[in-house]
Formats: sequence, C-alpha cells, structure tokens
Amino acid sequence: MHRSVTGSGPDTNRPDRDPGPPGRGPVRGILSRLRRSGSRRGGPGRRRLRDRLWVRITAAALTAFLLVVAWSVGHALTVPGGGSVSERLSEWARDHWLGPLVTFGEWLSYNPPKAGGKPSFALTGPSAPPGPSATATGPSAASGRPRPSVTPPPPLKTFAGRPLPGEGQWRVLATVHGVPAIYGTYLRASRVYSSYVAGIATMNQSLLRFQLRPGTEDPGPGAWKTQPYITPGTRRGLEATFNSGFKISSSGGGFYLNGATRGTLTRGEASEVYYRNGRIAIGVWGRDLHMTRDVVGVRQNLRPIVEDGKVPGSVDNNVTTQWGATLGGGYYVWRSGIGVTRDGHILFVYGAALNVRELAELLKRAGAVTAMELDINPDWMSYESYRSAGHPNNPTPHNLLPDQMQPANRYYSPSGRDFTAVYAR
Repeated sequence: MHRSVTGSGPDTNRPDRDPGPPGRGPVRGILSRLRRSGSRRGGPGRRRLRDRLWVRITAAALTAFLLVVAWSVGHALTVPGGGSVSERLSEWARDHWLGPLVTFGEWLSYNPPKAGGKPSFALTGPSAPPGPSATATGPSAASGRPRPSVTPPPPLKTFAGRPLPGEGQWRVLATVHGVPAIYGTYLRASRVYSSYVAGIATMNQSLLRFQLRPGTEDPGPGAWKTQPYITPGTRRGLEATFNSGFKISSSGGGFYLNGATRGTLTRGEASEVYYRNGRIAIGVWGRDLHMTRDVVGVRQNLRPIVEDGKVPGSVDNNVTTQWGATLGGGYYVWRSGIGVTRDGHILFVYGAALNVRELAELLKRAGAVTAMELDINPDWMSYESYRSAGHPNNPTPHNLLPDQMQPANRYYSPSGRDFTAVYAR
C-alpha cells in the first residue's frame, strides 16, 4: 500500500519521532527528543559555562579591572620617591579606599612599646666640629651684622626621672659663619617607656633659611617651581632637612607652594608658613597667619598641639581619627612635630613610642609657644644635619636619631612626600 507523505499522523519511520511508551502522551515524547538532541549537540541544557554570554562579559570586565589595578600598583612601586615595597603598597591601598584593610593589617602586626629598660644608644651623641671663630661675638665677616649668641639653650629636664649621661644637654649640629646655628639633644618622654628616646633640634632663623619642597606623590606633579629632592648643584650651604606632615588628603588642610595649590587652605588649621625672606612661622591659618605677597609656601596639618605655651586638652581626644591613622590605632607610635619659641627659634621633635600629649609636652619643654604635629609612623620620620667635611658642594648628611628607619641621604634622591630643607643664610 502506498503511504501518503502529506498526512498529519506520526511518521514512525523517522528516528527523531518518538511518541513515547503507550499511555504516556505526547509531552513525554517531546522531553525525550530534547534529551537526545541535547546529548548529541550540547544543547542549551548542557552548554559549557565559558560559552555563555554573561560569563564572557564578566570575564572581560574582570580582566580589564585586573590590568588597571596591575598598572596602578606597578606605577606605585616604581615611581621615584623612595620607600619600601610595604610602604608603597600601604600608600597605594590607602589612596584606593582600602585604608580600613591596611589599618587592620597594621593592627595585627602592632607591637606596643616595651616598658622599662634603657636606650640602645648613648645619649651623649657626637657634635659637629666647631667652625672658625666659633667663640667670636663681634660682627660677622660675611654679613656685617652682629653675631647671634653662641650660648646654647638651657639644658632640658628628662620626663623619665633620673637623667642619663648627656640627656637634655645641647650639642652643636651645624654652624654658620662660625656660629652655632642648630643645636640638638636627646630626651626621654616617659618614666614607663624609659628605653625610648626623642630627638630635639633647635634652629636659629637669623642664621638659616627654610624652604618647602614638594614630593613626587604628595603633593604630586604640579607647577611647584622646585624639585622634590636636593639636586646636585643646590647642596652648598645645606644645613638640615626634616619630614613634613600627613598625606595632604588626610591633613585637614592644604598645600601651597610658589603660586600652586593642592587641597584647600583651611581656616583654623595649624600651619607652617614659609616666607620669601627664608623665615618660617607656625600658627593658625586665618587667625595668626594669612596669605600675603611674601608667602611662598604653606603646609597645613590638623590643629595646634601647643598654643600660648600650653598643651590643649584636645590632644587627649579622638587620638586615632584626629591625630592620624596610627599603626593599628596604637597611641604610642613614631611621631614628629614642629614649633616656634618666643624668640623665633624653630623646634623639631621626633621619636618612637610617643602619644600626642607626650609629643606636645616635649615641644613645650623645649620652649615652644606654638606647635603642631607633623607626620607619624616610622617610615616617614627623619631629621638630618649636614657637614661639609671639606666638600661644601656635597655635604654629608647625619641622622639625629640613630634608630630612625630612613637613611640619612634620603633627600638626595626624589622623595615621595614633601619636606623642609634648611640652608645657611
């Protein structure tokens, strides 16, 4: 019998038609055919994950993100400016909204200061060799002006009880025209943590000029009209260098240098102001200090920690949020500060295992009537004095504290952070 090819009934001779077992109906047959089709061609039910559109889009986006992150991290690790790998990674993380993660990691590794004990180095310390006519009191041959007094400041009394040999005794770190221009000493700030020592320097502005220098990363590139390090050919007369404040994004204020600004100069913030004549002032912006034609630089950082010769109670509050992201929120970390005495001398203090009040009390004891905190944590601390030793165009740097992390020549190559350079007048 001839079979019609136009009939509507099932064609039982075609292998892809399966009505299913008797009594199960057409739905079971359709499902059976889908299973066989999927097993032969890798159909929708079993398509490989990598072939799905949303997976491809996600993978492409993730690859692009990782490439951008890798480039950014690589740039942070290789940009000129100094610093260890861990320092640079921490800075990169804080700049990319990972600050809480960094702080948590620092908290895990934070070691509180050791109670008791004695310093690991002698507090007598070396002095700079005396300059010619260091005891003279007549007019300076170089300037014709009267020489400043060569009498050192009065000794400082330790906070640790019985003083150690040399503690609180001033020694000459640098001379200008044969006259001591910078004195330095060591002092312990605590009876409890008696093995930790702070370095203190006092600088005579009548003999010295102060310059604010930018950093390659902070404030970063800009029309600063000066280099982020002490370049060859500009080292003659260099007497000292020291670190500046927090990262500008965290300082609560701004940075101004030679007409260019990063951040915002903010009223009420503690400020270092650098003038065209080389002098420097410390005070509150908008109250004690203002923008004038003579201002060439401003560096702001938080609020004052000494005002009118007194330490305000605010230094005991909001230690982590107001006074910096310390290592794991620890109060006792490396800290630095700058102040001015009643007669205009500039003080710099830094050291390990200091809380904010102890830093302020050290500055006050050294004679500060106004003072502010600068940077914190060990990687950024440094104070260097320079000695020509027969090579005035390339003087040799010496750390004030022998246990600071940064090498003495750190500012002879590009610095990631801004800093202050001090020259002879």
